[in-house]
Amino acid sequence: MDFSVNQNLLQKVDGIRKMLAWSLLPARCLLCNEPGMGDIDLCQACWEALPFNRQACSRCALPMSAPAAACAQCLKKTPAFFSTLAPMQYRASVSSLVPRFKFHQDLAAGRLLAEIFCRNSANFDIPDVLIPVPLHTARLRQRGFDQAFELTKMMAKSKSIPMRTNLLYRQRHTRAQSDLDAMQRRKNCRGAFIASRKTMPSHIALIDDVMTTGTTVNECAKVLLGAGARRVDVWVLARVATPGALA
Repeated sequence: MDFSVNQNLLQKVDGIRKMLAWSLLPARCLLCNEPGMGDIDLCQACWEALPFNRQACSRCALPMSAPAAACAQCLKKTPAFFSTLAPMQYRASVSSLVPRFKFHQDLAAGRLLAEIFCRNSANFDIPDVLIPVPLHTARLRQRGFDQAFELTKMMAKSKSIPMRTNLLYRQRHTRAQSDLDAMQRRKNCRGAFIASRKTMPSHIALIDDVMTTGTTVNECAKVLLGAGARRVDVWVLARVATPGALA
């Protein structure tokens, strides 16, 4: 008699057990371990200390010191994407939460970041679909985790917007963008993405964790627009406060 256990079933049961435990436990701040605010794992003090991106370029979300329609870089060369939603700057507490989620598969940190994003993105044009910036299979095997995919699932559920993963693919394995300067980033991403031949939605929001120079999302936007999309927006958790060329 075969007494083998269905491993997928065990994983699902274990996941449900963890979710129930998480939902029943009182919220605790992931930054200082103090009691959280109601149903969010962040205390009031840490919430107020978050580096919100209140004044930024409407096109690329670059933090700005004074109100302006767009930053100097976007005025010089307009990005392919239409707008960027980045509620936070990539510094202070955010720069500790994102690596926990991205490199250590800390889903609690991911849920918190997605919740902060959703609570600070009330005024936006609703896209037809959300698409995660795709990770190459080689990088996925290496890391074992796709943070953009997981973020998109959370945001799609919270915003009730469909998620699509079959419209944009990374066809070439590239070096990590974090290791490169602006010029190297542009060369690194050129030709890295390809769009599906499926009918392209009119309005798309690209999802990623952090935007540094915008080179990756700009390349993705070019490909999607070339395949028939009419508008591409960018949704990221945080924006690095350093100007960079998108050309």
